[in-house]
Amino acid sequence: MKQKLVALTEAEVIRLFKCMSDKSRLQILKSLAKEDMYVERLAERLGISAPTVSFHLKKLSDAGTVRSYRSQYYTMYSLNKDVFEVSLLDILQEESAESFLQAKRDAAYRQKVIDSFFEDGKLKIIPAQRKKKRIILEDIVGSFAYDRIYSEREVNIIIADFHDDFCTIRRDMIAEQLLARDAKGYWRVK
Repeated sequence: MKQKLVALTEAEVIRLFKCMSDKSRLQILKSLAKEDMYVERLAERLGISAPTVSFHLKKLSDAGTVRSYRSQYYTMYSLNKDVFEVSLLDILQEESAESFLQAKRDAAYRQKVIDSFFEDGKLKIIPAQRKKKRIILEDIVGSFAYDRIYSEREVNIIIADFHDDFCTIRRDMIAEQLLARDAKGYWRVK
């Protein structure tokens, strides 16, 4: 399994992607992936002016993608390979700085759906949209304990407290894998 060498913050990832979205900077990175180079050599190789290369190298350096070092009379630039060892999946799976805010928005949306479909603890109608139906079913399945097997009659009684069409809701809960069943009965899926 590949070990993560560098953990990038969201701001660093954004800066990295912005830098790589420029064709000249991408060509500089490709050149430096082959070998370390100095400004004049990069300029000649890419067919752009040395000041333009310096400008792009500054941006790349600020994004942490290149490093510089002195070699005789030249400032040499090299690719910071550690930055590129991180996979895109690692970046996407990294905890977001806005995770708390996103979770708060999700909870508010869920509550809004529940409030619009329930009245005095009873389900007014079964939502047609699958996402909203899933939220409603997750709310109802909270009435079932884990690690307990229920008879079909017990399941129907619990669901009937929420809505008269307990057969449809029971079937939907099984389809959404919130409840499971076999010959012994029904249970809440973890």
